[in-house]
Formats: sequence, C-alpha cells, structure tokens
Amino acid sequence: MMAKKKLDPSLYLVTDRELSMGRSLAWVVEKAVKGGTTIIQLREKGLDTRTFIDEALHIKNLIEPSGVPLLINDRVDVAQAIEADGVHLGQHDMHPAMARKILGPQAVIGLSVETYQQAEEARDMDLDYIAISPVYTTPTKDELTEELGLEGVRKISHLCPQPAIGIGSIKAHNAGDVIKAGASGVAVVSGICSADDPEAAARELKKVVDQAKNLEG
Repeated sequence: MMAKKKLDPSLYLVTDRELSMGRSLAWVVEKAVKGGTTIIQLREKGLDTRTFIDEALHIKNLIEPSGVPLLINDRVDVAQAIEADGVHLGQHDMHPAMARKILGPQAVIGLSVETYQQAEEARDMDLDYIAISPVYTTPTKDELTEELGLEGVRKISHLCPQPAIGIGSIKAHNAGDVIKAGASGVAVVSGICSADDPEAAARELKKVVDQAKNLEG
C-alpha cells in the first residue's frame, strides 16, 4: 500500500479543457506545476471512461516526478484504475465513506461544501480537506448562484477541523483575502487554465497565498 502523500493545499488547480484556450491540458498542468501549483484535480465531465483514463494516466506520469498529488474529480473508478492520489467529491457524488472504503486509508479525499448545513455534516467525516464553494459566484459553476463570501469562508473554516480550500472566481487580487479569512489554500480554474502564461499565473497566485499565510502566521 502506498503512503498517503503529504498535502499542501496552498494552490489547487482544477482543470477545465474548454477554458484552456485550445492548449492541451497536459501542457497547462505542466506549466502550472512549474509555477508552484501544489495539487492538481483532473476534472472531465465530457470524456468517455477509457479516454478519461488515458488522459489521467498521461497527466499522472507527467507530474509524478514533482510529487504534486493528482486527484480525480467525481470518478472513484478512474482514480482507482490509475492509482491516483485521491478523489474530489461533490454533494451528489459517491459518499466519502464509501469512497474511502474503496480507495483505502492512503487516498486523499476532498468534499465540496456549499452550505453551512453541509459543512456541519462534513465535520465528522474522514476527509483530507473541504472545498468551500463558491466563495464568489463563478461562470464555471453556473448552478451555484449564491456565494458564501469571505464571511462564509471564516465561519466554515472555523467550524470544520479539515483544511479548507476556497474556490470560486479567485484570482491574484483576492486570493490573499480568502487566506486571511481562514482558508488553508485557494483553488482556481480559469485563473490558470485561461491565462496567457499559466506558469506565471500560478507563480503569482502562489506568492500571494504564501504572503497571506506568513502574515497570518
């Protein structure tokens, strides 16, 4: 059994093929990791299972030397098939307890939390982190119309013992505020995937997060 990877939630990239400006996801991910991204979540809603597995294996092999964990969005079967580092689950995906049973204690398991009630329920779950979603409303999640804001980050990060990652329209200009509100890290989609230079965008975001953490510390 592989040991669980040490998790640094500082800068978490959620991939999006459509937002990658016609560039390959592998290229975007490679640049993001070079820029300081600390977790990669491969999110593929439109691929068939075999293509998803092929893509996941390619990205896993690409980033493995860096030690950055690769998490699979939603698909516990794909995570298990490629021996990914773990999964990220939404509120309508497999229950985290069942995913833990399938993937084992070494897997990293995260859960999106969109309301205070969901945060209450997550408190006692065997999770490695929670994602507070959305901090600000975002076009990448158009079904989430009510933002939690910095006050939501503050409340939920204090309520839940797991590290909290803020997601939702987070860019370099507001990432520091999310950390100061209590998050352990920020997750971005378009802020890196759609950037002209994903490596430079990741580096700038990581610098902002690190500076905010140092101020908090």
